[in-house]
Amino acid sequence: MKQSARAKRMVRHRMRLSSVPKLNLVPLIDCFTLLIFFLMINYSASVEVLQPDKTLVLPSSISETSPGETVVVMINSNDVIVSGNRVGSISEMMASPSTKFAALEAELKYLASKSAPLADAEKKEGRPITIMGDKAIPYEQLKKIMASCVAADYRKIAMAVMHAEGKTPVKAGG
Repeated sequence: MKQSARAKRMVRHRMRLSSVPKLNLVPLIDCFTLLIFFLMINYSASVEVLQPDKTLVLPSSISETSPGETVVVMINSNDVIVSGNRVGSISEMMASPSTKFAALEAELKYLASKSAPLADAEKKEGRPITIMGDKAIPYEQLKKIMASCVAADYRKIAMAVMHAEGKTPVKAGG
Protein backbone atom coordinates (compact mmCIF):
# COMPACT_ATOMS: atom_id res chain seq x y z
CA MET A 1 0.00 0.00 0.00
CA LYS A 2 1.29 3.38 -0.96
CA GLN A 3 1.45 6.17 1.67
CA SER A 4 0.48 9.71 0.96
CA ALA A 5 2.97 12.56 1.34
CA ARG A 6 1.17 13.72 4.46
CA ALA A 7 1.44 10.28 6.08
CA LYS A 8 5.18 10.09 5.29
CA ARG A 9 5.69 13.55 6.80
CA MET A 10 3.83 12.54 9.97
CA VAL A 11 5.98 9.40 10.34
CA ARG A 12 9.18 11.44 9.97
CA HIS A 13 7.90 13.95 12.53
CA ARG A 14 7.07 11.18 15.07
CA MET A 15 10.53 9.64 14.60
CA ARG A 16 12.15 13.01 15.15
CA LEU A 17 10.17 13.55 18.37
CA SER A 18 10.87 10.07 19.70
CA SER A 19 14.65 10.32 19.32
CA VAL A 20 16.78 11.65 22.22
CA PRO A 21 18.08 15.15 21.46
CA LYS A 22 21.86 15.62 21.43
CA LEU A 23 23.58 18.53 23.12
CA ASN A 24 26.04 20.32 20.88
CA LEU A 25 28.93 21.48 23.10
CA VAL A 26 30.86 23.51 20.54
CA PRO A 27 28.70 26.67 20.80
CA LEU A 28 28.68 26.33 24.58
CA ILE A 29 32.49 26.15 24.70
CA ASP A 30 32.71 29.18 22.38
CA CYS A 31 30.46 31.21 24.69
CA PHE A 32 32.49 30.29 27.78
CA THR A 33 35.75 31.14 26.00
CA LEU A 34 34.42 34.57 25.05
CA LEU A 35 33.17 35.10 28.59
CA ILE A 36 36.58 34.22 30.06
CA PHE A 37 38.38 36.61 27.68
CA PHE A 38 35.89 39.35 28.48
CA LEU A 39 36.39 38.92 32.23
CA MET A 40 40.18 38.80 31.91
CA ILE A 41 40.31 42.01 29.87
CA ASN A 42 37.98 43.91 32.20
CA TYR A 43 39.78 42.68 35.31
CA SER A 44 43.20 43.66 34.01
CA ALA A 45 41.95 47.08 32.89
CA SER A 46 40.72 47.98 36.37
CA VAL A 47 44.15 47.68 37.99
CA GLU A 48 47.04 49.82 36.85
CA VAL A 49 50.48 48.52 37.68
CA LEU A 50 53.25 51.06 37.32
CA GLN A 51 56.39 49.46 35.95
CA PRO A 52 59.46 51.37 37.10
CA ASP A 53 62.46 51.67 34.85
CA LYS A 54 65.41 49.36 35.61
CA THR A 55 67.46 52.41 36.58
CA LEU A 56 64.97 53.47 39.28
CA VAL A 57 64.91 52.38 42.90
CA LEU A 58 61.65 53.60 44.36
CA PRO A 59 61.28 54.49 48.03
CA SER A 60 59.35 52.08 50.26
CA SER A 61 56.00 52.80 51.87
CA ILE A 62 53.31 50.96 53.79
CA SER A 63 50.52 52.93 52.13
CA GLU A 64 47.48 50.89 51.12
CA THR A 65 46.21 53.37 48.50
CA SER A 66 46.46 52.08 44.94
CA PRO A 67 47.49 54.45 42.17
CA GLY A 68 44.90 55.59 39.67
CA GLU A 69 45.37 55.97 35.94
CA THR A 70 47.29 59.21 35.44
CA VAL A 71 50.12 60.75 33.47
CA VAL A 72 53.43 59.36 34.77
CA VAL A 73 56.61 61.45 35.02
CA MET A 74 59.63 59.18 35.45
CA ILE A 75 62.91 60.66 36.72
CA ASN A 76 66.03 58.53 36.65
CA SER A 77 69.66 59.58 37.05
CA ASN A 78 69.91 60.91 33.45
CA ASP A 79 66.50 61.66 31.93
CA VAL A 80 63.03 63.03 32.53
CA ILE A 81 60.42 60.83 30.83
CA VAL A 82 56.70 61.59 30.47
CA SER A 83 54.42 58.65 29.58
CA GLY A 84 57.31 56.83 27.90
CA ASN A 85 58.60 59.86 25.92
CA ARG A 86 61.91 61.48 26.88
CA VAL A 87 61.46 65.24 27.32
CA GLY A 88 64.94 66.22 28.48
CA SER A 89 67.93 65.38 30.60
CA ILE A 90 68.62 66.08 34.24
CA SER A 91 71.71 68.12 33.31
CA GLU A 92 69.58 70.40 31.06
CA MET A 93 67.03 70.84 33.83
CA MET A 94 69.60 71.69 36.49
CA ALA A 95 71.54 74.02 34.16
CA SER A 96 68.48 76.24 33.79
CA PRO A 97 68.27 79.05 36.37
CA SER A 98 64.46 78.88 36.27
CA THR A 99 62.48 77.23 39.04
CA LYS A 100 60.64 75.15 36.40
CA PHE A 101 61.71 72.79 33.62
CA ALA A 102 60.31 74.34 30.42
CA ALA A 103 60.43 71.16 28.31
CA LEU A 104 58.43 69.21 30.91
CA GLU A 105 55.91 72.03 31.29
CA ALA A 106 55.41 72.21 27.51
CA GLU A 107 54.89 68.44 27.24
CA LEU A 108 52.38 68.42 30.10
CA LYS A 109 50.44 71.34 28.57
CA TYR A 110 50.36 69.44 25.26
CA LEU A 111 48.99 66.31 27.00
CA ALA A 112 46.40 68.44 28.84
CA SER A 113 45.24 69.96 25.55
CA LYS A 114 44.67 66.47 24.11
CA SER A 115 42.62 65.26 27.08
CA ALA A 116 39.03 66.10 28.00
CA PRO A 117 38.35 69.45 29.67
CA LEU A 118 38.08 69.45 33.45
CA ALA A 119 34.76 69.75 35.26
CA ASP A 120 34.24 72.64 37.66
CA ALA A 121 35.00 70.52 40.73
CA GLU A 122 38.16 69.11 39.11
CA LYS A 123 39.44 72.60 38.19
CA LYS A 124 40.04 73.34 41.88
CA GLU A 125 42.22 70.25 42.34
CA GLY A 126 43.91 70.28 38.95
CA ARG A 127 44.77 67.29 36.80
CA PRO A 128 46.21 64.17 38.47
CA ILE A 129 49.83 63.16 37.84
CA THR A 130 52.17 60.53 39.27
CA ILE A 131 55.86 61.22 39.79
CA MET A 132 58.04 58.13 39.73
CA GLY A 133 61.48 59.19 40.91
CA ASP A 134 64.50 57.37 42.17
CA LYS A 135 64.80 57.53 45.96
CA ALA A 136 68.27 59.06 45.64
CA ILE A 137 67.31 62.10 43.50
CA PRO A 138 68.12 65.45 45.10
CA TYR A 139 65.32 67.60 46.46
CA GLU A 140 66.14 70.43 44.01
CA GLN A 141 65.32 68.17 41.06
CA LEU A 142 62.07 67.02 42.61
CA LYS A 143 61.17 70.63 43.43
CA LYS A 144 61.66 71.71 39.78
CA ILE A 145 59.62 68.75 38.52
CA MET A 146 56.76 69.52 40.91
CA ALA A 147 56.83 73.25 40.06
CA SER A 148 56.63 72.37 36.34
CA CYS A 149 53.66 70.09 36.98
CA VAL A 150 51.82 72.79 38.92
CA ALA A 151 52.55 75.37 36.19
CA ALA A 152 50.97 73.02 33.63
CA ASP A 153 47.81 72.67 35.85
CA TYR A 154 48.74 69.18 37.11
CA ARG A 155 48.27 69.99 40.80
CA LYS A 156 47.01 66.65 42.12
CA ILE A 157 50.48 65.14 42.51
CA ALA A 158 51.10 61.57 43.70
CA MET A 159 54.47 59.97 44.33
CA ALA A 160 55.03 56.36 43.22
CA VAL A 161 56.52 54.09 45.89
CA MET A 162 57.12 50.38 46.35
CA HIS A 163 54.81 48.71 48.86
CA ALA A 164 56.84 47.55 51.83
CA GLU A 165 55.56 44.71 53.97
CA GLY A 166 55.74 45.66 57.59
CA LYS A 167 53.73 47.32 60.27
CA THR A 168 50.15 48.15 59.55
CA PRO A 169 49.54 51.87 59.33
CA VAL A 170 47.99 53.44 62.38
CA LYS A 171 44.58 54.97 61.62
CA ALA A 172 44.08 58.45 62.96
CA GLY A 173 41.14 59.24 65.20
CA GLY A 174 40.57 55.71 66.36
